[in-house]
Amino acid sequence: MSLLKIVTWPNPILDIPADPVTKFDDDLKKLVNNMFETMYSAPGVGLAAVQVGVLKRLFVMDCSGGKDPAQRVVMINPEVVGIEGKQDGDEGCLSFPGIYFNVERNLRAIVRAHDINGKEFELDGTELTARCMLHETDHCDGIVFLDKMTPLKREIVKRRIKKLQKAGEWPS
Repeated sequence: MSLLKIVTWPNPILDIPADPVTKFDDDLKKLVNNMFETMYSAPGVGLAAVQVGVLKRLFVMDCSGGKDPAQRVVMINPEVVGIEGKQDGDEGCLSFPGIYFNVERNLRAIVRAHDINGKEFELDGTELTARCMLHETDHCDGIVFLDKMTPLKREIVKRRIKKLQKAGEWPS
């Protein structure tokens, strides 16, 4: 296994809707294993393939941060099939290191996806699990969490990133 380079905003790949996964093979398994290793090392609770420069509709997540193996989930070709409720909370993103902002999301989400072997399943999650699934599915659709903020908050974050870029403190 090896660590992958996490793509940081404003890399244009983050704005491109990803292509569906059509081959469930050893290359896919290797990518998924490397994505888990990269996510844990970052550290994060979710990582989409586009965030490591692969334009495929898939993400890995583990809301326990590696403490509970049962929480490790791979969602390939995710599709949100149900949402309800609202929650507000700080959200971060590995493509925006060190940036956390309040983002409103649904409290509950049901996502249909395929597992590593191509078998379809649904995951019904609330709170952090729902937030993570919605955030990572957004990545698959070319949407970053900046797009979920008010225009004012978005400008504040963009200005903060520009300052970090000028200071050489923002990864390229």
